[in-house]
Amino acid sequence: MNRLQGSKDFWIGALRAEGPAFAAAVADAPPETPVLSCPGWTVGDLTLHLAGAYHWVSSFAGSGQTTVPARPDLAQAAPGLSPLQLWQQGYDQLMTVFDGLDPEAPAWNWAPQPKKAGFWPRRMAHETAVHRWDAQLAIAAGEPVEAKLAADGVSEVLDTWLPAGRRRVPGDWHGVVQLSATDADQEWYLRLRGEGVALLDTATIFDHDDHHARAQVSGTASDLLLALWGRVSFESLTVSGDRALLDGLRIG
Repeated sequence: MNRLQGSKDFWIGALRAEGPAFAAAVADAPPETPVLSCPGWTVGDLTLHLAGAYHWVSSFAGSGQTTVPARPDLAQAAPGLSPLQLWQQGYDQLMTVFDGLDPEAPAWNWAPQPKKAGFWPRRMAHETAVHRWDAQLAIAAGEPVEAKLAADGVSEVLDTWLPAGRRRVPGDWHGVVQLSATDADQEWYLRLRGEGVALLDTATIFDHDDHHARAQVSGTASDLLLALWGRVSFESLTVSGDRALLDGLRIG
């Protein structure tokens, strides 16, 4: 398994591309436009959600704080601003914080990983990329996530979200799932054990454990990422084997 390794510069570069693309899509849609990939949300809701994430992360990512941070009240922080204006203010603050961020500095995060600041540029890059896709879909202009960024996004789901127990629905799954990104020359093997998960190196797949229940999924890295996030159906990709296992991979 040759997972792509991102870096602070890589994720900040992704934010510099995905952020303006999100803003452009939002600017083309009335705030009440439904976001089809987020049932019950409007473009205004989506914009405020991402603005809130930016303001929150900016408030602690570079401070050395390792306890759970409080979430700021956007209405009090910047009264009278539109959702897009709040988003732009949050985006600008976030980029300033990230530009000066030491990835090895202490910073709280919710994952079963070291509490280091480098977690947050990666998290915000993928949060922005997926929601950029949501915003573009709302105006019928969805573009795929760039292949290298999407491949790292798949890795983030498998090495961060699932081990943190952040599945969409609880369940009891057992078996190995293979994911293959056809445009990134990359594959992942994940063993599901009830509520537990293990991201495997290829050399460890065929060990003494029972692995007979398996599923294989292949597609572009963007489609894999969007399927894991519940934005598209796994049926839109090439799937073989035990499809039921795929329910254990969905987050969001």
